[in-house]
Amino acid sequence: MRKKTKWYAAVLGLTTAGALVLSSGAASGHGYTDLPISRQKLCANGTVTNCGDIQYEPQSVEGPKGFPGAGPADGQICNGGISRFAPLGAPKTPSGAAWPTTKVTGGQSYTFRWQFTAMHATTDFKYYVTKPGWNQTHNLARSDLNTTPFLTVPYNGQRPPATLSHSGTLPSGLTGHHVIVAVWTIADTANAFYACSDVTF
Repeated sequence: MRKKTKWYAAVLGLTTAGALVLSSGAASGHGYTDLPISRQKLCANGTVTNCGDIQYEPQSVEGPKGFPGAGPADGQICNGGISRFAPLGAPKTPSGAAWPTTKVTGGQSYTFRWQFTAMHATTDFKYYVTKPGWNQTHNLARSDLNTTPFLTVPYNGQRPPATLSHSGTLPSGLTGHHVIVAVWTIADTANAFYACSDVTF
């Protein structure tokens, strides 16, 4: 009788675990950029402190897809429209300092890199950058961006590996501080993942 009870408990445990996996399927694919380093990664690695929940889950900036026609509202682009990740959307870090930047050179090739904690069927990756003279004193809005991506990487429904790199040419004619918005669009859900990286041209 004891063996039968243990077997039943084991089966029940597996069934419960399976139900949990199935119920969380929509959130199974997560990722963020670390080249150029994104705001969420800066929070996760402790370079920027007091970021709140995002420091524990930099891969979770998931919002509606369809950017820039749809997607997160203006002012919430960098936090994917998720209120508990609001520090990512602010023009300054939680301490009031400027977001650290990565040095890049316009007109030259740059290798972008994504890290995934789980993989999802992927439509594409798109990259946008702020326009010359963009308003750096408020949360990022579409009016600050060139809404035509400077790089699009089709992925045709494939699932990426745990680390994915791809190269593209950075826009020329930009100087000083800019923000690159990377968007990973998922093929089999209504969502995309967003990552904002501060750069200096």
